[in-house]
Amino acid sequence: LKERNATMRKIEIPTSIIKLILTLIGCTLAVALGFYLAKNPEYFISFKFRSPQFIRIVGIITVCLFSLAWLYIIPKLFDRKPGLILDEKGITDNSSFISVGLILWKDIVSIRTGKIKSNKFLIIDVCNPEKYVKGYGKVKTLLLKANIRLYGTPLSISSNGLKYNFKNLEKLIQTEFEKYKEKPNS
Repeated sequence: LKERNATMRKIEIPTSIIKLILTLIGCTLAVALGFYLAKNPEYFISFKFRSPQFIRIVGIITVCLFSLAWLYIIPKLFDRKPGLILDEKGITDNSSFISVGLILWKDIVSIRTGKIKSNKFLIIDVCNPEKYVKGYGKVKTLLLKANIRLYGTPLSISSNGLKYNFKNLEKLIQTEFEKYKEKPNS
């Protein structure tokens, strides 16, 4: 965590290379398992999964999804930009594949916590969600729109790829939001 210049306060949270490497190892294992499922589905036939075609399809989907993750993680290992920057303009998110860059404080309505299994993440509610979906490739746009359907916003931030734990990240972002959010006219 770096903080620059007291007058122009800028907080930078670096990407965690260790977390990225561990994720890459996990993806590699998943690709290997998916390949094995696709190549040898008959070994996995059970009372619950009787169809070799279904098992083969699961294997192929697993290979495709986790290979896509590789395409994000490998370049990210060499990306020296901070994973997250907080300053007077807003939150610049560079922490995941579906990061959108600068999220302006003035666009943020609220920040809440979401959870999938044991993974917690911050859900950033904005006044104009569609603004943050435009100008990306098909896959990223599809994922951002899926977030809108699930959470009402395309924006979420996790500490999974950052050198920072979730509890501290949540506290930091909430504190900065309170400091910079636009106050209603009295």
